[in-house]
Amino acid sequence: MNTRLSSILQEKGPIRTVGVVGMGYVGIPAAALFADAPAFDHVYGFQRDSLSSGYKIAALNRGESPLKGEEPGLEDLLQRVVSAGTFTCTPDFSKVAECDAVTLAIQTPFADPKDLIPDFTPLVEGIRNVGRHIAPGTLVVLESTITPGTTTGMAREILEEESGLVAGVDFALAHAPERVMVGRLLRNIREHDRIVGGIDDVSTKRAVELYSPVLTSGRVIPMTATAAEVTKTAENTFRDLQIAAANQLALYCEAMGINVYDVRAGIDSLKGEGITRAILWPGAGVGGHCLTKDTYHLERGVRVLGGELDWPGEVASLYVTARQINDFMPAHMLTLTASALSQAGKSLRGAKIALLGWAFINDSDDARNTPAEPFRDAALAAGAEVAVHDPWVERYPGLEVSHDLAAVLQGADAVALFAGHRDYRGLDPAQVKTLSGCDHPAIVDGRNIVDPDTFIEAGFAYRGIGRGDRNGHALKG
Repeated sequence: MNTRLSSILQEKGPIRTVGVVGMGYVGIPAAALFADAPAFDHVYGFQRDSLSSGYKIAALNRGESPLKGEEPGLEDLLQRVVSAGTFTCTPDFSKVAECDAVTLAIQTPFADPKDLIPDFTPLVEGIRNVGRHIAPGTLVVLESTITPGTTTGMAREILEEESGLVAGVDFALAHAPERVMVGRLLRNIREHDRIVGGIDDVSTKRAVELYSPVLTSGRVIPMTATAAEVTKTAENTFRDLQIAAANQLALYCEAMGINVYDVRAGIDSLKGEGITRAILWPGAGVGGHCLTKDTYHLERGVRVLGGELDWPGEVASLYVTARQINDFMPAHMLTLTASALSQAGKSLRGAKIALLGWAFINDSDDARNTPAEPFRDAALAAGAEVAVHDPWVERYPGLEVSHDLAAVLQGADAVALFAGHRDYRGLDPAQVKTLSGCDHPAIVDGRNIVDPDTFIEAGFAYRGIGRGDRNGHALKG
């Protein structure tokens, strides 16, 4: 245990002022919960005043959430902490000097997963902005999902370079990865167990102090910083693997002419002591910021930390193979679309496709790494016209997203369902057919949200992920 850092923290006293860098899906709910906790006096939310994100500053300082979609309790909580004066959003990073603890929740994507080199540019900028202003005794916590070895490596080096201080001697440093899902952000932060890993015991203890006040049923699980990094990347990799297993099963069931959802229900029915059947749902593809990249962070960690990996010859990574299966599903959706159009006597070239659901998850505006995008790109390349509807997504670079469902369905030769938004669960076959103006419009269900038989009876050419029992139906009418 480092006695110098312990002495500094003892003299500094409890954490009273907290800074949260990055006002996104992780940073906003985290900052609001910190600001609502009696243990803390004030929270600064740090947000760059950029052309793309600067609007968040004024919105948050009015107590308004810039996150659209359903986030139970978030807007009310923001209004409460802003009214109480315990939360302020600012672009002024000099305020870091007033903070006893600073967390960073900044995206860490891969520009090209094949080279296993993440784009740490925004994270590095955030770390530098923090490092320039931290004082002795500050706790710095990375919440971003990062390559194992980053906290004790790159992050530590940048913070020490910018501050002139030494991590583990003059300031505390830890990794405490977020574990949230859009649509349930506040609930997840409060109820999920929190993984906390410091670069030393003193840093870990200080990070535990930071997170404990915002947990309700969740508990803190302490470990090393690198173990925390591996925990986060591995848990998302495992989820991606489970989805890939369901997607591969769906493809098998299509080929064998059976319903994957019947098979899934049968598998899931086996329960008892020592039996685990964590079978997830197949679908049109995996999106979001986490699952689409965290496998690559885990794979890269083996290289970064330099250990010798004992491995069975030229066998491909199970995790990367799973990622490739999930990446394939939008292409399979296009294959199903072409098949349905062909049954109706049409081809992709010249067809109008109504793409329903640009967000990657139900009833949210989160369109990061949406599987709808590669489908749209491939459809356009094949000569189709694509109109996109989403009730939640307000803006997306280079794309017009309509909120007028009837307008998007007007004249559509095919309807491709990519998100299970509640707006789509009540689609009426007669109304869709009337709007399309086709005798036999195609409908391709990537989320199993419409009843195949009602659409088939109405004259649609139906295709669905995993619906081998219906994909070969005869055209009615």
